Amino acid sequence: MAVSKAVATGQQPQIRVLQSLFRQTENDNPYVKQVVAAVSPHAEVAFFSWRTALFGRYDVFHVHWPEFLLRAEGRSRAVRYALFLALLARTTVLRRPVVRTLHNLAPHESAGAAERFLLRLLDSRTQMWIRINAVTEPRAPQTVTILHGHYRDWFADKAVPASVPGRLLYFGLIRPYKGVETLLECFRGLPAGDKDFSLRLVGNPSTAELRGEIEAAGALDPRVTSLLAYVDDVTLAKEIGEAELVVLPFRQMHNSGSLLLALSLNRPVLVPRNEANEALAAEVGPGWVYMYDGELEPAKLEAALTQLRSDVRAPMPDFSRREWADAGDQHYRAYLSAILGRPLEAQ
Repeated sequence: MAVSKAVATGQQPQIRVLQSLFRQTENDNPYVKQVVAAVSPHAEVAFFSWRTALFGRYDVFHVHWPEFLLRAEGRSRAVRYALFLALLARTTVLRRPVVRTLHNLAPHESAGAAERFLLRLLDSRTQMWIRINAVTEPRAPQTVTILHGHYRDWFADKAVPASVPGRLLYFGLIRPYKGVETLLECFRGLPAGDKDFSLRLVGNPSTAELRGEIEAAGALDPRVTSLLAYVDDVTLAKEIGEAELVVLPFRQMHNSGSLLLALSLNRPVLVPRNEANEALAAEVGPGWVYMYDGELEPAKLEAALTQLRSDVRAPMPDFSRREWADAGDQHYRAYLSAILGRPLEAQ
């Protein structure tokens, strides 16, 4: 194989990576945009289409959120499932390795039996797993750690205003597992006459019920305001900047781009205590990641604000392990390892 020969002679093989990402748009996740930008100096990147996946040329298939391929609009479910099976068959026959980034341990929304079966088939075809935090359980046959990069560069040209004292902020997609209803209930538990607290909710609700609950909360308590829509980066930088404390009360939390985004704009964050968040708190330094045990309660919101006001913290979190230049090289080496079927260090 040309790649094997190039590596053996100390050369850098030219490879083409098919990402499972459709051609990018303005509203796409900044994380995946930064992955593509970081990888591009090392390898040719192709965006996903079924035509390219089934008939195009590529050396490795890099998968993010595989359930999105099974749920994409524009074709019937039966056609999508058939195309997915054909893709798995092609990568098997042509020996095109699958590299999978473990954004979530499982899809957040429930899936039917057929989708679960197809995702298990993909798992069985995966030659390299990329975990984006070091506490994710490694998976066979190979797992590498490439930490989720920061967002400082992405927002470097955006204005970040001074924080508003007492401003609590939730931002990001509003989905049932993210605990926004719990946050609203806890905020209602704070003294109604206390003007020192305000709650801001920014993001697009996934259901009409969630939207209605948030709007009703704002009607009952003028301290609760919301912007229930997708927002651009300029608006997001403003909203995060005005927060004294970002609150992310997720019921399931393993990897969170929202957490890293808030820290990238130098705003402390309150999150549930778990192994991943404890590791991040230790990495970025004191005074940035606050954690609560058990269910979120009004007293825990007040305690976090009180503590962050007295804590001493560095001017910004330590993201020295999360630079995108490093991530680009690490992704390229992961692709090569998947193609070769063994770690590069063994060459």
